[in-house]
Amino acid sequence: MPERRASFVKTVLLSVVGLIILSGVLIQLIPYGRAHQNPPVIAEPRWDSPKTRELFMRSCGDCHSNETVWPWYSNIAPVSWLIQRDVDEGRAKLNVSEWGRAKNESDEVVKVVQNGSMPPPIYLPLHPSARLSDAERQTFLQGLAATFGNETQGERRTEHTGEGDND
Repeated sequence: MPERRASFVKTVLLSVVGLIILSGVLIQLIPYGRAHQNPPVIAEPRWDSPKTRELFMRSCGDCHSNETVWPWYSNIAPVSWLIQRDVDEGRAKLNVSEWGRAKNESDEVVKVVQNGSMPPPIYLPLHPSARLSDAERQTFLQGLAATFGNETQGERRTEHTGEGDND
């Protein structure tokens, strides 16, 4: 009787493992998350300095620009789905590559970097270069405030793309 029970447990475990593997293979057939489109850069904000732009692209550019670096694992579902969703949402909220073309929610940039919600903690382990030292973080926050304005100071810099400007 114990042999039958062991055989049954072994059969069930092998079946479960087989189903997991089959599911993993089948979800690769779903095309979402592997398009990896980087539309052209149309216009950028007037960065206060090249350093601010460099820190932004290093820490935020994958999701908030059209210059996303797509890592190898962005081709494997379901991770590809999560990455595509994050990039789509990030570009919809703030896209420094389409400045002046679409509504960009730059009002809270300083606040979300300051409070640590950006870049998201889940992003940092696989993107160690996005982690800023304390000195870089201070420089970055000052540069962001100078570039996008600071909510608390009521300031805001805008980019003129040249399209229809009458200034």
